[in-house]
Parts: sequence; C-alpha cells; structure tokens
Amino acid sequence: MADTQLARRMKSPYDNTEFRKKLTAIVFPVAIQVFMLSLVNATDSLMLTYVSQDAMSATALAGQIHFILNLLVSSLANGIGILTAQYWGKKDIRTIERIIPIGLRGNLLIGLAFMLLSLIFPKALMRIFASDELLIDAGATYLRYVAPSFFLVAISQIYLSVLKNTGRTRKSSMIATSAVIVNLIGNAVLIFGLFGAPKLGIIGAAIATVFSRVFEMGWCMIETAKKDRVRVRWGQLFTRNKVLEGDFRKYTVPLLVSSLVWGGAYTSYSAIMGHLGSDAVAANSVTTNLRSMLICFARGESAGAGILVGNLLGAGDHEKARDYARRLTHISIVTGMISGFLMIGLAFFLPRFFPISDTAKAYQKIMMIFCGFNMMAQAVATVTLDGIFPAGGDTRFNMMTNVWFMWCFTIPLGLLAAFVLKWPPMAVYCIVNSDEIVKMPLVYKHYKTYVWLKNITRDTEGTEE
Repeated sequence: MADTQLARRMKSPYDNTEFRKKLTAIVFPVAIQVFMLSLVNATDSLMLTYVSQDAMSATALAGQIHFILNLLVSSLANGIGILTAQYWGKKDIRTIERIIPIGLRGNLLIGLAFMLLSLIFPKALMRIFASDELLIDAGATYLRYVAPSFFLVAISQIYLSVLKNTGRTRKSSMIATSAVIVNLIGNAVLIFGLFGAPKLGIIGAAIATVFSRVFEMGWCMIETAKKDRVRVRWGQLFTRNKVLEGDFRKYTVPLLVSSLVWGGAYTSYSAIMGHLGSDAVAANSVTTNLRSMLICFARGESAGAGILVGNLLGAGDHEKARDYARRLTHISIVTGMISGFLMIGLAFFLPRFFPISDTAKAYQKIMMIFCGFNMMAQAVATVTLDGIFPAGGDTRFNMMTNVWFMWCFTIPLGLLAAFVLKWPPMAVYCIVNSDEIVKMPLVYKHYKTYVWLKNITRDTEGTEE
C-alpha cells in the first residue's frame, strides 16, 4: 500500500507532452541566450588577453559596473515580468500595458545615472575594485566609451521582459542572442583591426558593446510595434496608478534589494580578489565566464519556471503550478550535477590553453574544481529563488537569504581571511563563493511550505486616478 501511494505521488496527473513542449519552447531559447552572452564575455576576455593580461583584468573589473547596473535594471524588468506572467495567464493585456511604464520609468533613471557616473567619474569607480594604477587607467578608458550602452540596456531589458512573458520567448531570446553575436563580431573587428578597421584594443571592445545595444533596442521597438503585440506605451510614461504601482513596489522592491545585496556582495568578492593581485583577477575572470556558460541551462530553466508557474497561478490553476514547480526542481538537480561535473573535468586541462601566467593557471584550476561543486547547489537555487518563488510573488525570501548568507557569513569571513589572517588567495576564493552551498537546507525547507503558491492578480477596472 505504501509503495502504491508513493508511486501515485511521484506520477504527475498532467500531460508530460504538454510540459515538455512548454519547457522546450521557453528554456532552450533562454539557455542559448545566456550561453551566448557568457560566450561573448569569455571571448572578450580571451581577445583582450592577447592585447595584454592587464587589459583583460581591467575590463573584467570595469565590467563590475555593468554587472551592478544589470542587476538593478533586471530587477525592475523582472518585477514587470512577475506581474506580466500572471496577468498573461489571466488574459488581461490591458493591465499589462498599464504596468509596463511603471518599470520603464525606474530603468530610465537608473540607466541615465550609470551612464553619467561612468562618463564623469570613471577613475573613482575603478578604484572601488582595484589598487593597481595601470588597471585603474585602462578600466577608466573602457568605462568612458562603454557608458552609452548603460542607458540603452536599461530600456531594452523592459522590452525583452515583456516579449518573454507574453508568449514571445523565442523572439526575445533571438533578439538578445543576435545582439550578442553582433557584439562578438564587433569585438573581433575593432579590438584587432580586422577588415581595414582601426585597431582599438580595449576601446574597440567598448564601442562594439554600444553598437550591439543600439541594434538590440532598435529590434525590440520594431518587434513590439507589430500587430497583436503587447505594447510599451511611452505616452503613459507619466500616467500614475496607485493600485498597480503599489503591487509593483510590493513584488519588485525585495527583488531590487536582493539584487543590491547580492550584487554588492559579488562586487565585494571581486574587490577582495582584485586586491590579491592580477593573477587572482585573471583566473577569477576566466572561471566566472566559464561558470556562466555552464550554468546557462539552469538560468533558462529559471526563466521557464517563472513564466510557466506564473501563467498557471494567474489562471488560478494552483495544483498544476505546484506539479510543474516540482518537475522543474527535479530537473535543476540533474542539470546542476551535469554542469558541476563538467566544470570539474575541464579544470584538469583547460587552463593550459589560456595565455595567462603560470600562477594564474594554477589558481584557475583550483577555482574551477571548487566552482564545479558550487554549481550543483547554484542550479537548484537559481531555479527556486529566481524562478519558482517569484512566480507567486514570493520575492522577500530571496532577499533575506542573500542578506544572511552573504553579508553575515561569506563577506565577513572573506575579509577576515584576506586582510587579517592573510590566507592564500585560493582559500579566500573558496570562502567567498560558498554561499550557494550553505543556504540550500533553508531553500528546501521554504520550498516545502508552498507559501509561494499564490495568485497575485486583481481586478484593475476603475483603478485609474
């Protein structure tokens, strides 16, 4: 009897074919998009390494500014996405078009602020991450030229989120992936001066990034202007709606705080490694890019979880949403193990192919092995914390876990190990990157409470001011 009941619980009452089709339609396009973005970042690093190790390290450190920007604008875009996915499941397009300008206003301000700071105070920003004057000067040059892309990406993230959460996931990923390819080609041409173009080195990498963002934003605007698309209505940019703004703040503020906490912690990790020398920075940069490529399926699955579970909750189908969440969590365990063991395997031969110092190669091998174990936990955390929980409006838990495990555990221990105890760089690296592992028991416990299983839509008729 017990075996029969267990088998009944494990067997889903819902159509496997439908689940697989939906998963394939969403996960693979997003996974390819994430992989291509990581690939261009890795290729950037590799190309600039052939210019000089300092050029690669400076760009990696300057990239932390873009990293923080992306966390902020993605938080607002994801806030739009949470509400959009549920209202799309409810088939309420009018409300979606009233929500979009709320997030767009915030992203415009953030993008403008980062662009101006990078244009006016690039050296001051670089000194946050490095003490080597050569790295500071090179990074400041890169920031000045790449600054316009910060404003452009703030806009395009809103468009891509809307497309992704309103049944146009493939188109959203196609646009973003194409922009990455444009960036990759532009990097090769402008860094090395191919086809008669000037050889610009680190400046060429920045210009290619700006051009790719122009391409991305232009295509987004053309796509959303087509018939039967959910529109980004710029004319409503300053139209206020207290009810929808309240909902947006309720679910987005925890995302924003979580991103600031996580981004600040991650930036602190980079700053700690940056003060341990150029070899540690170079090895960390290469390892981070490899991890981003190998974790791409989990990120695609996370996006799929947010959309699939969010659509079902908005439609009021809680049991099916719970079933899909269970399946997605199980898949994340498998993909995390595959990605992790692949990273560990690559650690034993891949570092020798990078034109970095022998010390940096030795660092990279150790980083990759530890990273492989870390990725097994990261895959599950990414799908649950960034996909399943927010789909039901549960964004506060992610914020709290980031505060406790990063700022109360890994950062204090990392600072202590690096600057007080003077431990070796690799010991410091393992400490500051252990948060994904140590928080897993709490993530599992929260998942089993099912407090995230909520419909957060409302009847918005008559809410205009």
